[in-house]
Amino acid sequence: MRTTPIVVGTDGTAPSEAAVRWAAREAARRETPLRIVYAYPPPPAEADATAAGDARQQAGVILDAALLQARAAAPYRIAVELEAVPGEPVAALLGQPDAEALVLGNRGRGGFASLLLGSVSQRVATHAEHPVVVVRGRTETASGPIVAGVDDSDAADGVLEAAFEAADTRGAPLAVVRTYAPPTPLWVGDIPAVQSAVPEIEAEQRRRLEQDIAPWREKFPEVDAEAVVSPDGAAAVLVAVSHSARMMVVGSRGHGTVANTLLGSTGLQLLHHSGCPVLIVRSRRTALVAG
Repeated sequence: MRTTPIVVGTDGTAPSEAAVRWAAREAARRETPLRIVYAYPPPPAEADATAAGDARQQAGVILDAALLQARAAAPYRIAVELEAVPGEPVAALLGQPDAEALVLGNRGRGGFASLLLGSVSQRVATHAEHPVVVVRGRTETASGPIVAGVDDSDAADGVLEAAFEAADTRGAPLAVVRTYAPPTPLWVGDIPAVQSAVPEIEAEQRRRLEQDIAPWREKFPEVDAEAVVSPDGAAAVLVAVSHSARMMVVGSRGHGTVANTLLGSTGLQLLHHSGCPVLIVRSRRTALVAG
């Protein structure tokens, strides 16, 4: 049994309850403890002891309700720790030193209905040093594949490892998706001169993807893994397949990302539009630099 917990944030809202249930099931699969964290605003310095007691009591009510959700969701009893933290939710979650993963709902209290992703979820996913799961869309389903989106960035190996492990623990198939940019047509008269090269480019992309997958197929022989290549944009392809997937797995960084953020554009699009939970895996090189 692992000793590092899965950490899930809660605030008593329906999205956070869905996150707690998802995290409890995941902790049971991994045979690891679960830590449920609730951050509450500390009373002002001039407040009396009653106000401080009321805040702690409210935290206890929300955490007790989350514990009931976790116990109902887990297929067998798991070790659950409850933690009330005075302060801001993002700091409380980013400050967790020993998390297997941080799990959050896609919305929280105080959000605008027109927004698809809460600010806490986005900030944690952007800055966390641990893997982050944002629970949204189809969360209770036991059907559909795990889908991993990879490129040739530093995050690819970590994404493949996490995706194969997720598929293995669930007995689910795995689709590994790699997209590429088709060449810009060069016209000779009315004929695109590079059109005949497209099949060769796709074949080369597929060969490279199969090569990347090969060692993970060997490590996880029970996982039925399919290599998928597409000339369409990564975000569009992954959002489309997310509506029939069980979970999406992508890297925290990829091509075209800004240097000072840990979340790439594809990951951000998935956090806003995915039809199922999204796992953001940190680049191993980024983890070494940060830690």
